[in-house]
Amino acid sequence: MVKIHVVSNSSEVQDDLAALPVRRIGIEDLKDALREGFDDFWAMPSQVFFLIVLYPIIGLFLARFMFGYRLFPLLFPVVSGFALVGPFAALALYELSRRRERGLPTSLRYATDVFVSPAIGSILVLGLMLAGIFLVWVGVAETLYLSLFGKSTADSMLPFLREVLTTREGWLLILIGNAIGFAFSALAFCLSIVSFPLLLDRHVSIGTAIRTSFKVVATNPRTMLVWALIVAFGLFLGFLPAMVGLAVALPVLGHATWHLYRKVVV
Repeated sequence: MVKIHVVSNSSEVQDDLAALPVRRIGIEDLKDALREGFDDFWAMPSQVFFLIVLYPIIGLFLARFMFGYRLFPLLFPVVSGFALVGPFAALALYELSRRRERGLPTSLRYATDVFVSPAIGSILVLGLMLAGIFLVWVGVAETLYLSLFGKSTADSMLPFLREVLTTREGWLLILIGNAIGFAFSALAFCLSIVSFPLLLDRHVSIGTAIRTSFKVVATNPRTMLVWALIVAFGLFLGFLPAMVGLAVALPVLGHATWHLYRKVVV
């Protein structure tokens, strides 16, 4: 079986599926990672211009699609599920932070080199895994809604919200849907918390990257729970002002994730 690896400063290649050693970290390390993420964001604002334009447009397009085609039940699953594929969307940000850390040029031209790196095969496979989790989550959410409300859909947002917030079926939808969504989010989080930065940074197989990512969560359960809440809250704030806040939230969280990886993986 052929394994795909990224070029790294290390002369050795991790050929087995064993997880790499990881450190125990605390809340102060999370604060440091966020500070360093903000520092990268302010140091490289021109490099995130495409995020300032692209992500709000995508978000507004998705919202318009939902409203235009009376797919209100899928709006929340799609928006909340955005975080599932966020680690893959932040690849260029990891690369920029990696280059800045090493004193290398950080123009957007270098950031896009990640898409032609030797590790791109493993990265794409991991990205497809996250996309698969996202699609299954949307499908499960739709099935849950249909099982509770049938095929009838409200004509506008207000009747839909009234239906969800004032009926027994609506409360069941909220409780069961959030519980299922939490399970999908936890799986995606464990799968990707350090796996993408690790594939960019070292000679490792995709199996090693995934096992190391799960090991990070198992070694630091409370700290990683706090980090997951920080990410969720940051994305929530980003979605509030017509999703334009994602232009700040996503870059900062992306850069911070790189620094978190550097702190936790030996």
